[in-house]
Amino acid sequence: MNNMPAVTKNLLIINFLAFLATGILGLQGVDLNSIGGLHFFMASDFHLYQLVTYQFLHGGFWHIFSNMFGLWMFGRIIENVWGSKKFLFYYISCGIGAGLLQELAQFVSFYFIVSGQDPTVGVGDLFQVGQSLAAQLNGWTTVGASGAIYAILLAFGMLFPNERLFIIPFPFPIKAKWFVMGYVALELFMALNSPGDGVAHTAHLGGMLFGFLMIRYWNRHPSKGFNRSSGHEFFENLKRSFERRKGTGHKPDMRAGRGGAKETDWEYNARKKANQEEIDRILDKIRKSGYDSLTKEEKQKLFDSSKE
Repeated sequence: MNNMPAVTKNLLIINFLAFLATGILGLQGVDLNSIGGLHFFMASDFHLYQLVTYQFLHGGFWHIFSNMFGLWMFGRIIENVWGSKKFLFYYISCGIGAGLLQELAQFVSFYFIVSGQDPTVGVGDLFQVGQSLAAQLNGWTTVGASGAIYAILLAFGMLFPNERLFIIPFPFPIKAKWFVMGYVALELFMALNSPGDGVAHTAHLGGMLFGFLMIRYWNRHPSKGFNRSSGHEFFENLKRSFERRKGTGHKPDMRAGRGGAKETDWEYNARKKANQEEIDRILDKIRKSGYDSLTKEEKQKLFDSSKE
């Protein structure tokens, strides 16, 4: 645990604490999964905050164990590559995206159930029907971090496509990209053929879908970073624009660089740009040859950059 990245470690702790709280409060007659679980949006107990809280609640030991094992196995690697801020944003956002797609799937299911009983009911009439059945619809509740975990699995497959994984019961290694594609195909098959098995397959696919779109966006806009330098550059540009409008000159500011030496904004930005180019080179090497191909110095460089 001491060597685990901060966000991954804290997510594990929060999830297990929430699981313990669910059991303890359950003995007192308080159903935490009903309070924080994601209800169907037409249900009387639905609240927007549940799009976040449902990600930290689970329905049983094996449910939380499998999710947390996936987080431990793949999350710490992704966090070391991306950094804590970007990883946390990805995790929570994909969990929310998974919840939204689950809501859409439940809306479609609700339409087929109602129209099956009364073919004259249209989509516009569903909201009136849902309002009258709001209490009964509280039974449609989703809990679990699976959407975010599947998004992490997708990220691993996209960042390390040729990394070989040993998966039980297969006696041979499988490349990460094929492993992820197999999971997508399996979840899609289960979503279409086993809608009543009690597993939110649509949420799993939703987490992967949002993760895929997010990673594609980041790959096409590499300047959209989550580090302090990008934020600093934004405020520096804002400051220069304000000074130009006032007609005042801009004197180069001095700041403390490494070792306590003073450096100008230009020197600071040049150093940060060089560091970023080195990180990009390491990430390209990972994508082509896998994480194990990195030297000890490159792994340390990648780890140090994740803490900035």
